[in-house]
Amino acid sequence: MYVKLHRYHWFVQGRHFFTLHEKFEEMYEMVASDLDEIAERILAIDGKPLATMIKYLKETTLTEANADDKENEIIDQLTKDYKQIIDEIKEEGIPLAEKHEDEPSADLLITIQGKLEKYVWMLNSYRAYDTQE
Repeated sequence: MYVKLHRYHWFVQGRHFFTLHEKFEEMYEMVASDLDEIAERILAIDGKPLATMIKYLKETTLTEANADDKENEIIDQLTKDYKQIIDEIKEEGIPLAEKHEDEPSADLLITIQGKLEKYVWMLNSYRAYDTQE
């Protein structure tokens, strides 16, 4: 997601370039911060976070950026990706943390879920405005 957001930040085109360029930067900075917190939590519970591109590519469930840099395609792809991550947090992450009675990890995932749900709402609101023009 971090790489995809960087790509969209760099290559977005269209009438809303300035707004989206700035928003995508905010998004990838949030992802970087959340990744750091997740990695530190994994280390705190004696795990080993992923730390190479090969491992990221092997484990990812997201598809590579495939929009051709048009605003609406990027917004659609990001909305889909955020929803997918939210579903994975709900269906896999939180239940796994609860199974291990790991409340701090569950709390971290719930916090990230809330941030992503806010971005889904914002992206949907952005698209609603665009269709009213």
